[in-house]
Amino acid sequence: MVTREDVWEVISHYDDKQLTIGTLGSHSALDIADGAKDEGFRTIVVCQKGRELPYKAYRRIVDETIILDKFHEVSRNDIQENLRKKNTIFVPHRAFSTYVSYDEIEDKFEVPLFGSRMMLRSEERNAPKNQYYLLEKAKIRQPKKFRTPSEIDALAIVKVQEAKRKIERAFFTAVDEEDFRRKAEERIARGIIKREDLEKAVIEEYVIGTYFNFNYFYSPIRKELEFMGIDRRLQTNLHDFVAIPARQQLELEIPLQNIEIGHMGATIRESMLEMVFENGIKFVDATRSEYPPGIIGPFALQGAVTKDQEIVIFDVSPRVPGSPVIGTTSPYTKYAHGIPMSVGRRIALEIREALETGRLREIVT
Repeated sequence: MVTREDVWEVISHYDDKQLTIGTLGSHSALDIADGAKDEGFRTIVVCQKGRELPYKAYRRIVDETIILDKFHEVSRNDIQENLRKKNTIFVPHRAFSTYVSYDEIEDKFEVPLFGSRMMLRSEERNAPKNQYYLLEKAKIRQPKKFRTPSEIDALAIVKVQEAKRKIERAFFTAVDEEDFRRKAEERIARGIIKREDLEKAVIEEYVIGTYFNFNYFYSPIRKELEFMGIDRRLQTNLHDFVAIPARQQLELEIPLQNIEIGHMGATIRESMLEMVFENGIKFVDATRSEYPPGIIGPFALQGAVTKDQEIVIFDVSPRVPGSPVIGTTSPYTKYAHGIPMSVGRRIALEIREALETGRLREIVT
């Protein structure tokens, strides 16, 4: 296991005046790189061959690209050594924890990570102390869970890993066990999901409400929680399937998959902000006790607000949420900082403040 002491030993040999912020070339790499440049850091992006064009195109913010045959090769010893030589602090996001195994991240990736290394695994629903466990510990309202299809007695949403794209989940709704079986078999026949993954699916109450992804940042340097803002996800093939007239929707035999494909910004009624902050604080407190030292930096609580103005959280992102619209659409970062602030820049600012106060050890794991 890579311990914090191991990471501290690595950064003790870093040149503080030549720090590099690095990440994997997917998910939110451009947001991370842009924010790093805003704070004057050098940037490096590790790309997979055939997917490097955006990072070469935006050369204002990406100083260097390392191109590998496959993303998971970032954990090779020679690549790690190269990153360490360049005084790299690596920012993990969802693609990083998808293409590089948790075992390699926790046991072999000896490059300082900004954030909570051991918390990345909590995103998986089969982890012992997973996101649902943390929400329960935090006493944050979650949807009701159905342990088996036979328990479904109301509109439910089924979350199951896609067959081809392991980073994505296929979603479908069901009103009872018969409906569940019919829709599941249809998706298995079309190759959308696998039967063995269906056995590990999460079945939960479908919350009727307005969907919000609440983006936060916990600063160990300032010892405070910031609410960064809200994004809503654009999903295919749901958007803009719902724009088709209802009669034609019923005629089309298309299984909806709800694959996240984009983002749009949103705000929430000001009277709801108290509850938004309370949920973030409760989650931070729960992570401190369950995953010491707790969450570091960005995270998101994804959920919905019901007609009774109750916030129900059904997903957690314990790392960069991947919402680049925050930097351009959120008023909340300007309230806090006096200027619009992207998640990428907020990360870089935290690194900058840690450097200036000699507390870099507090933000890396």
